[in-house]
Amino acid sequence: MTLKDKILKPFEGNQIYHKIRNLYWDIRQYPVYKKTQSEIKKRQSGIFDNKYNEFLKLKNKYKGERCFIVATGPSLTIEDLEKLNGEYTFAMNSIKKLYAKTDWRPTFFGIQDRFVYKAMEDVILITNKEEQIAFISDDLTKLYDVPENFVVFPYDGCYHSFVGEKGKPNAKFTDNAQVIVYDGYSITYSLIQIAVYMGFEEIYLLGCDCSWGNGKDHIIESGHIDKFANLNPIKQRTAYKCALDYSKEHNFKIYNATRGGELETFERVNLDDVLKGKK
Repeated sequence: MTLKDKILKPFEGNQIYHKIRNLYWDIRQYPVYKKTQSEIKKRQSGIFDNKYNEFLKLKNKYKGERCFIVATGPSLTIEDLEKLNGEYTFAMNSIKKLYAKTDWRPTFFGIQDRFVYKAMEDVILITNKEEQIAFISDDLTKLYDVPENFVVFPYDGCYHSFVGEKGKPNAKFTDNAQVIVYDGYSITYSLIQIAVYMGFEEIYLLGCDCSWGNGKDHIIESGHIDKFANLNPIKQRTAYKCALDYSKEHNFKIYNATRGGELETFERVNLDDVLKGKK
């Protein structure tokens, strides 16, 4: 625990402290939010920075295919990962720490959290290029010396404070990931948007437990400790409901193939049945 954390710990349950903290954060984030909105407008008019060139090539490249988005919840197993060989798979964050235990590799890897990247940087560099494509949010490229092969996507991680009802979780689902990928309180949500942009029409979630605070949070930890992890399930379910609503209007399906967990937003399916063609 840092000195700052020790000083602030006694105030963690104080509502006034949290209101002041949130106000401070909003003031700090507002210039970032305004700049992001300006960049969105530029891309909407067809003006793209060169750093997005590789991302632009992926639109509808996998039209009509299915994919699996592998989160790092405690229900995930090496056995299930190895069942996914031959499938299009997205994975994220600390999944790279499992590479020493399996020959399976995801087709695509994604990361957007600056604290997770910092905690994982050594592993990310060591295991670089073990996936076909690695996605990274554009804001991380401003903070770290990111490998050149990473595919950069435009990301809005601070709009939550400036839209919707103050103090309540909210989410948007992008109509075009070339223009922006909206944060949904997890990299999983961003990868759903990216998968849709790439043309995937059946999306299966695996290891998406959505049950922080009930014991082990991940199959393997990234090294970053999220002090507000207990709020994550509430926020993420709000985002997943947004994704579900969008999917119903835009002709793609999202299923939950997680074994257990507490996410009930999407229709549940059995992973083995899906892989056997029974779904």
